[in-house]
Amino acid sequence: MPESNFNLPFSNIISKDSWMNIGFKKRAGVLVPLFTVYSKNSFGMGDLGDLKRIVDWAKLTANSIIQLLPMNEVGPLFCPYDALSSFALEPAYICLKDFSSLKEKQFNPGFKDNFNVDYAVKKEKLQLLWDVYLGQDLSEEFAFEDFQRENAYWLLDFALFKVLKDSYQGKPWYEWEEKFKHRDGEVLQAFLHDNIEKVTFQMWLQWAVFKQLKSAQDYARGNNILLKGDLPVLVSRDSADVWAHPGFFKLDFAAGAPPDMYCAKGQRWGMPTYNWENIAKDGYLYIKEKLRYAEKFYNILRIDHVVGLFRIWSIPYNDPEENKGLNGFFDPKEENLWGEHGRKILSILVKNTKTLFCAEDLGVIPKCCTDVLLEFGIPGNDVQRWVKDWSIRHDFLSPEKYRQLSVAMLSTHDTTNWKAWWQYEAGTVDEGLFVRKCRDRRIDFSRVKLELFDTNFSFHGRLRWKKEIDCIDKLFLILGKRKEEVKDFIELYENSYAEKDKLWQMLACFGPVTEEAGNELLAKMIKFTLNSRAIFCIHSIIDLLGFSDVFKGDSYQYRVNFPGTISPKNWSLRLPISLEQLLRHPLNKQIRKMIVDSGRI
Repeated sequence: MPESNFNLPFSNIISKDSWMNIGFKKRAGVLVPLFTVYSKNSFGMGDLGDLKRIVDWAKLTANSIIQLLPMNEVGPLFCPYDALSSFALEPAYICLKDFSSLKEKQFNPGFKDNFNVDYAVKKEKLQLLWDVYLGQDLSEEFAFEDFQRENAYWLLDFALFKVLKDSYQGKPWYEWEEKFKHRDGEVLQAFLHDNIEKVTFQMWLQWAVFKQLKSAQDYARGNNILLKGDLPVLVSRDSADVWAHPGFFKLDFAAGAPPDMYCAKGQRWGMPTYNWENIAKDGYLYIKEKLRYAEKFYNILRIDHVVGLFRIWSIPYNDPEENKGLNGFFDPKEENLWGEHGRKILSILVKNTKTLFCAEDLGVIPKCCTDVLLEFGIPGNDVQRWVKDWSIRHDFLSPEKYRQLSVAMLSTHDTTNWKAWWQYEAGTVDEGLFVRKCRDRRIDFSRVKLELFDTNFSFHGRLRWKKEIDCIDKLFLILGKRKEEVKDFIELYENSYAEKDKLWQMLACFGPVTEEAGNELLAKMIKFTLNSRAIFCIHSIIDLLGFSDVFKGDSYQYRVNFPGTISPKNWSLRLPISLEQLLRHPLNKQIRKMIVDSGRI
């Protein structure tokens, strides 16, 4: 089905029913990782009561979509894409204000760090919730019994997993005693009997967070706001899912991503890949149950790393960590199988929920994936810095050339915000990648670095091209190789050289190109994507607030995640403004005007 015909009747679109549920219209939205916000009622980090305040702010600014990161319970690294369960929700998001037995002074721990979330608040919050739980009589709480019965597929397994994990001082399940690691039925039944109160507490926590997220979704619906959730393509190796269903996973492999122009060694995420043949044996019940639970909360679901449903980069689990993704391979290995493999999994997803899917289709995407997404009517992601004519003009695309079936944005949770991209990454190449390419061709990197790149404007592992390198001939002369030997270097150059100049000209900005992105330039870029052809335009809250006085200092520090790294700075960014202040901020009128002027209302 040609893309240009997508706005005609839905008869040929596989996900037509999902589109009819929300309406095919251009919308604006905001990506808000819940942990980044706070209010006077929060316990040191954003909670589900704060989500209702985000709904208020979205309505105030004419945003009709709120996108969240995965809300599943996380492990010690607090990475939402490496969760302990693909069902269970994170209890740290429970709003304590809803429990009348808690006095106000009990849920105000204060901020230990005004810039980053201190996840120690989770332990404090759970201690308070334990006291609440002990003070309740659940013997006639029929709604709790209904919740357990309706979620029998995963709930007890998860609760047992959590209590066992605590009893083993947090060790992963594959380091437990054999009887627990391999789920001896009689042993587990005895453990449940001896720990029934702790196990029930874990189920009660899930009931509590379920009710609050459902309440927030109802509040959003009442205000004509859609909630967009996030469906991670993978789950942690140390998760209740893998412990309960080890046959559903290929535990000899770790998922990741191959090397590219932004990650020289690729990425190793560590999560096991799926054994789809085993998952299929019971009619994909595992997948169907995930969707049944998720659709209780979300109108739209983002499929993380959708290309992984077609073929996933698999790294031998025992390969040294420092190699990252270098020694992986695609599974399935045969390229002719990718299209049908992805089509089958997406069919299962679309046919078993009324929720609309969007797809994270960034990176190198095979044509079969693009074709299937179009056929299914699933929007992909158009991130402005990568929406380019990569092969002919090597220039950014204008708004009218964005894909209609896409979600336009300036940045993602895995990238720098747009201001930081402009200052530090536009017109650059990844230094690690360039070093490896030089080593492979026996090119003296230390020499060519000084001749090709401006070290005064090369930061954070990025190399900025010198303005003097204004043609390909100069490039391969400095490299000391024939043109046909350095085609990949030429491709890097053509797609990154003078990016700032090209975009400055496209925006019809006056005067010399600025090194830093001012508020006016960022506002132009937000309007640029809002006026694009994309059906949805969802900006991160960092970008939307970026053309105000909210953020101070270096823009590079305002980042949610640095992919491929383990750092306390990941998944801990807190906005330097409360939700109460945000709701009163004069910036809101400007955001609303831009959205209204774009017709996304």
